[in-house]
Amino acid sequence: MKNEKSKLVSWDDHINEKYGKPGTVSRKKYEEGFETFKIGILIQEARKRKNLTQEELAIKAGTTKNYISRIENDASDIRLSTLMRIIKDGLGGHLTLNLDL
Repeated sequence: MKNEKSKLVSWDDHINEKYGKPGTVSRKKYEEGFETFKIGILIQEARKRKNLTQEELAIKAGTTKNYISRIENDASDIRLSTLMRIIKDGLGGHLTLNLDL
């Protein structure tokens, strides 16, 4: 058995190799998907901090448990109006957006 050293690469190099350089179509698709994933995780973490079940959050936000689950598990696109309702009515929070150009 050979003693091979593992080749460590930076996160940026890994992402560049797997999804392409910044500005490429495949990289843009990855970055958009990652942002959607982050929204789901943020909602899930906030829901848990508020000690709410998915069902309780759904009732407060006027949606369904299934929809909350799909958002948290990155299986559903979310409308901005629904996102705002989940955050404001469901979680008692405030949505702040940032635009990078």
